[in-house]
Amino acid sequence: MAKTERAPRGPLKAFRTRLRKVKSKNAFLAFFIDTLVILASALFISFLIKSLLLRSFYIPSGSMFETLQINDRIVVNELVPNIVPLERGDVVVFKDPGGWLSFKPTKKPTTPIAQISEWLLSVTGLSAPDNDQHLVKRVIGKGGDHVVCCDANKHITINGVPIIEPYIADGADASRTDFDVTVPKGSFWVMGDNRSNSEDSRYHPDTPGRGFVASKYVVGRAFIISWPFSHIKWLENYADVFKNVPAPKP
Repeated sequence: MAKTERAPRGPLKAFRTRLRKVKSKNAFLAFFIDTLVILASALFISFLIKSLLLRSFYIPSGSMFETLQINDRIVVNELVPNIVPLERGDVVVFKDPGGWLSFKPTKKPTTPIAQISEWLLSVTGLSAPDNDQHLVKRVIGKGGDHVVCCDANKHITINGVPIIEPYIADGADASRTDFDVTVPKGSFWVMGDNRSNSEDSRYHPDTPGRGFVASKYVVGRAFIISWPFSHIKWLENYADVFKNVPAPKP
């Protein structure tokens, strides 16, 4: 009876066979290899999540008091606005549209250990090395909205309807700066909750975007404060505040 010839094994299958033999002979090496594979897989999954779904940022200033405190860490949904639309009231993280920030590069780690640590935190989304190139504000108007400050009762109006804003401090003015703007399509009018100390859309009429934030600069919507532990909470978009605002006129 003729002996059946075995099909030649591929290089990947051969490598796996050799790896199994090595692991069976050395328990420590087997543990090391398994741990390495788990860590590499976790880093890869974290990288995908950070790139496509979620990112973490910290709050560098008081422009969003009392909603956000300095050094709070927030988690941002990166599906907004490309897949999920951005709505009035959302807390939004965006890149500088040009002329909003006096950018001063942060000092980079100099030691190898510090550099590796920063890279790992960045890959997993626990750190944002480019945090100082981004801003955090609340969306007040979106494309087509006519946003005016202020009416006789010192309230901002959107498409003719006044809004009462519970997220600003009691007794604070909606704005000490008057404005009358129509938001371009695909852009947003944003303001900080700390109205007396927020360099927002009101103060950038002479920048390339004229104070508006185009969708292409939006990183995503902040939906939770993740740190410190005592501040953990979901971030509201106060839908009730804007529920009576009509759609903008065509």
